Amino acid sequence: MTRTAVTAPAGYERFEVGSAVVVARVAAAAGLRRALEGAPSLHDWAATVPGAEGFQGRATAWGVRLPGTALDVVIRHARRGGLLGRVRGDRFVWPGRAPWELETALRLTDAGVRTPDVVAYVLYPAGPALCRCDVATRRLPPGAEFPAAWRDADAAAREAHLVAVGTLLRDLRAAGARHADLNAKNLYLAREGGRWQAWVLDVDRVVFRAPNDAEVGAENLARLERSLRKLRERATLHLDDAALGRLATLAAGDA
Repeated sequence: MTRTAVTAPAGYERFEVGSAVVVARVAAAAGLRRALEGAPSLHDWAATVPGAEGFQGRATAWGVRLPGTALDVVIRHARRGGLLGRVRGDRFVWPGRAPWELETALRLTDAGVRTPDVVAYVLYPAGPALCRCDVATRRLPPGAEFPAAWRDADAAAREAHLVAVGTLLRDLRAAGARHADLNAKNLYLAREGGRWQAWVLDVDRVVFRAPNDAEVGAENLARLERSLRKLRERATLHLDDAALGRLATLAAGDA
């Protein structure tokens, strides 16, 4: 895919700042232009913003407000994992996974699945047919990934967490969305509207099948259960078989 083949969906616009190709929500475009005009990349700009909040992952992501807007976003620099990560580092075959992440996030949201809103992505040429990429997502309410939220919760909150995750799993099944990496850290829990809610992260690993596909529901639950059991075996998460059974019941919609 060439630079000119990168397009913007409805509600977004495509533009260039120097050699960078940007696809952004219309409301964020001016702020992104300002940020990119004075920095080599959006991620580099975010790291210099006074008061920026760092979040640790493969690399530090930065929570900032886009200049001239009321948009609070988290900006991350895309990196590969595994063997390809050791070979290519942060370089992807153009245009990388960001366009699919945006398309997937919009499709999930339309289907009623909670996932961070992709505000923008920026592609930087990095050699013949290669690019580097930054992604900006709308910041979620104060909360934590599932393992941290579970560790800090009392019995009542843990039940609410299971209900929220069970609802999310049902919503993913209804959308026909299979997440190949639905591990515990790709679930984010926060209170919204007076109750606990769950969001799914890293949706560039999602593929779509038929809505309400029972196999999708079973595969998502099995992938999450493997992650939870692994954390339990490492003694980093105290979650017993009763809680796992309760989650399976909620995911099936039998509660």
